[in-house]
Amino acid sequence: MTMNEPLPHPHLLLELDALRDKAMAADSLNALAFSMANDLYPLLGFHQALVFAQREHSLELLSVSGLARPSEDSPYLVWLRRASRWLASQVPDDNPVWLTQEAASPPQDIAEGWNEWWPAGVWCIPLHDREQERLGLLVMLLEQEPPAVFRDNLKGLSQTWCYCWAALSRRKGFRRWRPKRLQMLLVLAILAALLLVPVRQTALAPTEIVSREAQIISSPIDGVIARILVRPNQTVEAGTPLFALDETTLRSRADVLSKEVAVADAELLAASQRAFDNPQSKGELTLLGGKSQQRRAELAAVQAQLKRTQVLSPRSGVAVFSDPNDWLGKPVVTGERIMRVADPAQPAMLIQLAVADAIALEPGADVTLFLTAYPLTPLKGQIIETSYQARPSDEGVVAYRLLASIEGAPEHARLGLHGTAKLYGGRVLLGYYLLRRPLATLRAWSGW
Repeated sequence: MTMNEPLPHPHLLLELDALRDKAMAADSLNALAFSMANDLYPLLGFHQALVFAQREHSLELLSVSGLARPSEDSPYLVWLRRASRWLASQVPDDNPVWLTQEAASPPQDIAEGWNEWWPAGVWCIPLHDREQERLGLLVMLLEQEPPAVFRDNLKGLSQTWCYCWAALSRRKGFRRWRPKRLQMLLVLAILAALLLVPVRQTALAPTEIVSREAQIISSPIDGVIARILVRPNQTVEAGTPLFALDETTLRSRADVLSKEVAVADAELLAASQRAFDNPQSKGELTLLGGKSQQRRAELAAVQAQLKRTQVLSPRSGVAVFSDPNDWLGKPVVTGERIMRVADPAQPAMLIQLAVADAIALEPGADVTLFLTAYPLTPLKGQIIETSYQARPSDEGVVAYRLLASIEGAPEHARLGLHGTAKLYGGRVLLGYYLLRRPLATLRAWSGW
């Protein structure tokens, strides 16, 4: 049966009824699109049928007649992406549109592809859901416009396609809820009331467990570290050797000064013996005696430094420092910190509260510490010390230094563990709690 011959109504209705059954039996959107693109060929004899799905502001090609799945980026499919956008603009509503190149006057790039791949006319059948939102577009390439009897009887089939498309896309029964004015006012009133609810102000900050009783061990003299005599986190007693400085330079200096003392004593003795026979030598005795005392004083100072090359622990505790290999052979100056001797029985929280997250805190404010190693057993405490000035931390973040106590004597509160502390401030309104940082940023940016 061709388009030039009128279609008998009974036969046409039977064929369209069979197509409706196939559409209702489709179990996926791709199966429905394949049926739409191929099953109308015995009735229309088109050159090609294309099924597009609406994707926001663009069309996605779902099926091409004669192909199982269009997946290759051929020149035709690349051009078809541009042509589909133009076709969608030519179909403003839900009525089918017959387009010819002469009547539609497409852009030049679309017209060039039309001359190469498409016949004289294009029949576009839009598919819409109940809310008149476009689901897709069926495009059939024909030599002439379909007869009126076919167009009139195809409306029922197109409605079936729309129904099945919406059902397979899970859009059936979807309705946009539009609240009434009274409902909107009620929601706004509830939100405004919630903003006035008082809540406790909180802040999060990185934290490390340190000792409240920790003594800094620094270098007593300038020198080079020769040996580290303890291991990190080793328990030490008072008087335990901690580290030793290199003595090579000091011992060489002591040997030289010892010989200089001997020479000065010999010169003083010789001048004393000459003074019995030569009265002029008596004037040299005072100078040589002072020189001898100077050399002895220098020797005593060097010997005192030699006794300080080995540093002992001033108290019992735990030696806290980094890897010993980082210190071996490193030159140090007087007063440079090498390690700390901390008392593990008096742990505390060292909190680095960033300036951007700072809240009003007073000594005695509650703190909860969630350790990374023990997240299910938080530590409780209170702030006992706050810094006046913010300084850059080891991570380069400008922060306030806070010290908090740890309640009880938990076994897992070991020195050196890290975690996140939650600090509790005073009660404020929920609106202030939520808008505090945005308002601070806005005022800093605007200068108001």
